[in-house]
Amino acid sequence: MPAYDFRCQQCGSEFELFYKSYAAYDAATPTCPTCGSVQLDRVIRKVSVQQPERDFSRMNANEMLNVLESGNEKQVEKMFEQVAGGGTDPRRAADAHQAAQAQQASPKSGDNTG
Repeated sequence: MPAYDFRCQQCGSEFELFYKSYAAYDAATPTCPTCGSVQLDRVIRKVSVQQPERDFSRMNANEMLNVLESGNEKQVEKMFEQVAGGGTDPRRAADAHQAAQAQQASPKSGDNTG
């Protein structure tokens, strides 16, 4: 539900009006609840700007390393989602590396060379 802040040019009072939709706001003629004036100014209290999403898949290795070293968990998680399809958890990378090393070091079954 959109809410709009106003300041009356006649009496100076500030107030907030709620509308069910943007279309309802466009169709309305807001009036001051104190003096009934229609000479109102919109007051901007807070502005929210959505940042474009960062494309981690186009980063080089040094840029990715900077993200990892930043300590920003949300950015690291987002980077792993984009680059690895969400299947890689950076906290488990060491375990996966150790398992791969152990598999390479162990002799293959049926290998009678020793």
